[in-house]
Amino acid sequence: MYSTYLRLDIIVWASDRAVIRAARRKLARSAQRDPAKREARKRFYREMLEHHANAQRLIAEFRL
Repeated sequence: MYSTYLRLDIIVWASDRAVIRAARRKLARSAQRDPAKREARKRFYREMLEHHANAQRLIAEFRL
């Protein structure tokens, strides 16, 4: 899933809301609103936010 995060085309210091918006655009239209796939969407968004937080920590640590 890290490769999906890289394809979101967002900057490292973007807000969490921007990450969610970009991730939502990557989902198929049928998956965006299907109530049966709600838990899978939540997992996907959480994973994207986790990768984003890790990228922010890495940048802050090395002061890039």
